[in-house]
Amino acid sequence: MSTDPLDRPWRLWASVAILSVFVFSVLFGFVLLPIIQGRGAGLDAFESICRALGLRPGSPAAPQPASEAKAQPTTRVAWSAELMQALDRPSAIGAQLAAACTACHGKDGRSVDPKLYPDLAGQSAVALYKQLNDFKSGSRLSAVMAPLAQPLSEEQIVAVSAHFAAFPVRSLPPAQMPAPSEAIERLVARGDPTRAIAACNACHGEQSGGPPEAPRLTHQGAQYLSAQLRAFKSGERRNDIYSRMRNVAAVLSDSEIEGLAGFYSTTFTY
Repeated sequence: MSTDPLDRPWRLWASVAILSVFVFSVLFGFVLLPIIQGRGAGLDAFESICRALGLRPGSPAAPQPASEAKAQPTTRVAWSAELMQALDRPSAIGAQLAAACTACHGKDGRSVDPKLYPDLAGQSAVALYKQLNDFKSGSRLSAVMAPLAQPLSEEQIVAVSAHFAAFPVRSLPPAQMPAPSEAIERLVARGDPTRAIAACNACHGEQSGGPPEAPRLTHQGAQYLSAQLRAFKSGERRNDIYSRMRNVAAVLSDSEIEGLAGFYSTTFTY
């Protein structure tokens, strides 16, 4: 290390220069610039500096947007032993209420147009109950279903759900059940860990033990299923608890969406 006395002034001046640049940068970035930006946004100097330092929310270059919206869950459904038992008991009240559903879903729960409307026959009563509640609360948007679901009471939603769940699932002739591709079978049975995709059957398989509200997908119209997957992918449909379906659909390709829709629309035992 040099001990030359002539070297010491240079060190001192270098340190002063570096410190001066640092102080100027702090003052300019956290005091002067925020004040200038804050004036344009109608903010006082103290508020602008606090925002620049991260002590208060918002940007010093723009006023903080005001919102009175209250946080809402994606669904208001809660499961109980009593509810699950009620959903397992079809009733005459459910049959009467279901008359309003026949124009789209058929009197036996088999859709009049599977491309547009899902089959309700044999669907999980728990899944039907959740979807009707979501249509009623606005968690799931539909210009058709919302006005029909909103007047229904809790007891009526239970009755309608139990009614349609009691019908047998639509059957298809063997000729309409082509073998799926290996890639689609892999997604259904094992998922894709590299993309954080769980196996589809982990939730939608008959003996999956997955979330109780997971719907049965077998023999639904392929176009209806693919439309729902695309709605989850785009965020248009948002009533999936914990964003499960949105997270999965977001990383599916268009060909995978079509393949999965085709698989479940023509598969019965899985």
